[in-house]
Amino acid sequence: MSAMWLLSTAFMSLFFQASAAQQKDNLDNPWDYFHACFFSLWEYRLYVYLALTVSICIWIVAQKIQKRKEFGNPENPFQNENFVQKQSIHVSGVKIFYGSQTGTAKRFANDLAKQVEGLGLSSDVINLKEYDPEDSLAEENTSQSVCVFLMATYTDGKPTENAEWFCKWLEEASADFRYGKTYLKGLRYAVFGLGNSVYTGHYNTVCKNVDKWLWMLSARRIMTRGEGDCNVVKSKNSSIEGDFAVWMAKFLKRLQALAKGEKKVCTGKCKKGKCKNKKSHAKEKEVQETPGSENEFETTSDEESGHEEEASHRAVIDVEDLGNHMKRAKKILEVEDHHAEVQVSKQAVSNNDHSDVREMVTPALRDALTKQGYKLIGSHSGVKLCRWTKSMLRGRGGCYKHTFYGIESHQCMETTPSLACANKCVFCWRHHTNPVGTEWRWKMDQPEKILEEAIENHKNLIKQFKGVPGVKLERYEEGMSVKHCALSLVGEPIMYPEINKFLKLLHQKKISSFLVTNAQFPEEIRSLQPVTQLYVSVDASTKESLKKIDRPLFKDFWQRFLDSLKALEGKQQRTVYRLTLVKSWNVDEVKAYSELVSLGKPDFIEVKGVTYCGESSASNLTMANIPWHEEVLYFVQQLADLLPDYEIASEHEHSNCLLIAHRKFKVEGKWRTWINYERFHELMKEFEKSNGLKTFTAEDYTAETPSWAVFGAKERGFDPVESRFQRKNKAKDISGC
Repeated sequence: MSAMWLLSTAFMSLFFQASAAQQKDNLDNPWDYFHACFFSLWEYRLYVYLALTVSICIWIVAQKIQKRKEFGNPENPFQNENFVQKQSIHVSGVKIFYGSQTGTAKRFANDLAKQVEGLGLSSDVINLKEYDPEDSLAEENTSQSVCVFLMATYTDGKPTENAEWFCKWLEEASADFRYGKTYLKGLRYAVFGLGNSVYTGHYNTVCKNVDKWLWMLSARRIMTRGEGDCNVVKSKNSSIEGDFAVWMAKFLKRLQALAKGEKKVCTGKCKKGKCKNKKSHAKEKEVQETPGSENEFETTSDEESGHEEEASHRAVIDVEDLGNHMKRAKKILEVEDHHAEVQVSKQAVSNNDHSDVREMVTPALRDALTKQGYKLIGSHSGVKLCRWTKSMLRGRGGCYKHTFYGIESHQCMETTPSLACANKCVFCWRHHTNPVGTEWRWKMDQPEKILEEAIENHKNLIKQFKGVPGVKLERYEEGMSVKHCALSLVGEPIMYPEINKFLKLLHQKKISSFLVTNAQFPEEIRSLQPVTQLYVSVDASTKESLKKIDRPLFKDFWQRFLDSLKALEGKQQRTVYRLTLVKSWNVDEVKAYSELVSLGKPDFIEVKGVTYCGESSASNLTMANIPWHEEVLYFVQQLADLLPDYEIASEHEHSNCLLIAHRKFKVEGKWRTWINYERFHELMKEFEKSNGLKTFTAEDYTAETPSWAVFGAKERGFDPVESRFQRKNKAKDISGC
């Protein structure tokens, strides 16, 4: 600027000197000389104004050129660090808080942090368990940072364990007058929830509450709340990972806008992204983003987070403000009516479109299950090699089914036609990697394909043991022929719509069927065709403990549970109650368990101590919850004493399992808990030929239990033909049926 000023000054000086020189010769008086100069300046004032204007314009252009050279492209504030330093800072960083039970929210938090750092902003991932909101949250009001809350919803719509205190404090603060309604005014935040829509009454409850409580404390939401859905059927982007990816892209775009100083969200319809009509855009956005009563707190407007919030917090409305209040109420009703119309139209479209049926197993879930050793079949089935199959191939003993019922473990295929389940049990050895659901809403594979590929995959797994040291050749050759099928791998097999056809195909190939159900589908149990042995998992004896242990998805889970037990009584083939004991949870419910036996009148009752599957964020079980075998034995003795028609029949100490059998299976003082599999297949053939008219009962295909398998024998359930193998300093393989 100084160079331009000197240039213009020199120009005017020369001009005045030339003008005054003409009169200097005739003016000897100094006052007359000064008067002449002043007169010349006034006479040529237009030239003076022009020189000044040109100088100012040149200075402005020079400043803009210099700024472009120093800071680069102003459209991207993250290209040059000097821009952030020299300009006023609108976003100092992003703090990402997560509440996670299974680790998904934590993983999302780390992914988001990497993306934020890629924009040149700092990020901080914070476990809510290690964060004190009372001391620290209010500091975010003036920190210029953006807070992101990734909140998972746990059992019964409650927060995860690491977020319990944060949510409790936030809820109390939002209703405590001592904090005040503007306690978090200035805090900018965004919320993303992780939930499962099959829990209709608790879907993403935690994220909705956190969003609401923050809003009540005058924090300002920077964008619409995101809700991820683990239910692949209803997830808008096929998986919760897809839901988060879409939300994260929107968040990063909004973050960039905030970093440039933009306060409101542009709809994108304006030229060059500049809003000329902010009021109309605000109205459009309000209509677009208001999702009804469920999300009644959605807003991104500065005005709404200021004046209107204060008005909404007042319990009494002034008469002077009554008109404004009525206008706002009318506006809200119009928005809700608009949303209702949109929802109805969307529902109509979805009802007419049945072609968009998704697969049960998403790519991410497929990768996770494959890493666990599953051989996936089609889109919803799987097979896996049981560790007892491996054990018996080496001649090291079979599973408890070998001891109780005489199956050959090395010829048993563990599979399922449905990976989905209606429960999320705390002791699930799959750590809840399988999908969940209350009804079949996925693409369905045909039973012929499932069985064919299951047998093929099972044989391929057996082939891997050819030549392995310790594997007996005769056992290997026998293992290539499947004789038994344990439909207990994972999930709920009875959910598969073609389960009866699948069972029929098994029996036609002379493969026995051991089907396990979780007692949540009574109608399916009633309509089930004969199976070799039908199990019902009875994990608890009271409504409260069942809800705590199985964490069922159905709201009427207890009635379904009772109806499933009653349905078992009508089955003529072998039926089993399977009890899983969890120490400090259900081992004291002996009397209640005995009362449940009268509902289903099962042929057998298996009582097994829960298996510890290692640490998992999906469960809070520890080794302290695992009962010793003697503790399981004590429980079984107490239960048998309360059941006059039952008696302890067998024991498999290695599996921490005992069998209580109905006395009708004790013939002439000898137990007949084993199964005559050849006789069963003959009876099934006659049943099929007669179109179900020629029925048979559990007593028609029994076999005598060998002495070593009877309770009280010195072998304690270990087949003396096998060689006992003791593991030393090796992690236990906890897979199996």
